[in-house]
Amino acid sequence: MILADRTDAASQTASGRKRAADLLARAERSELSAVWDALPEKPAAHPVRGPETGLVMVRGRIGGGGAPFNLGEVTVTRATVRLDSGSIGHAQALGTDREKARLAAIFDALWQDEATQDFVEQALLLPIAERIATAERRKADETAATRVDFFTMVRGDN
Repeated sequence: MILADRTDAASQTASGRKRAADLLARAERSELSAVWDALPEKPAAHPVRGPETGLVMVRGRIGGGGAPFNLGEVTVTRATVRLDSGSIGHAQALGTDREKARLAAIFDALWQDEATQDFVEQALLLPIAERIATAERRKADETAATRVDFFTMVRGDN
């Protein structure tokens, strides 16, 4: 029973961390900077790796289910930081914005600390998730407005 509880807690933590990393990667630099400026006590962040910029191969599939193929390369910036508390944060983001990657790594480390996790969730991750959801709804509405339904009329039995 105790092992099952630990496994459930570990999977919830892993899925929450994955969600946080996804939202941090999709954050705008202005969102990260605004929350960083709002922090009452800024933690000291020591670089472990980067920020550094490189290329990543993107793979695609025809129709979403075909055989995978190399589509092309995209620029990605990654960073890893260690806070004085010992938390290590990682971040990756499309593009070449090194400060965005560094700030995202800091917020990843802060998210892992129970004392600051709620602040990161409320001040940063929830607004990012709302912005993304709003953009997706707007795109879906725009797409739905151009939808065309095709139908076939059956002619008589000739």
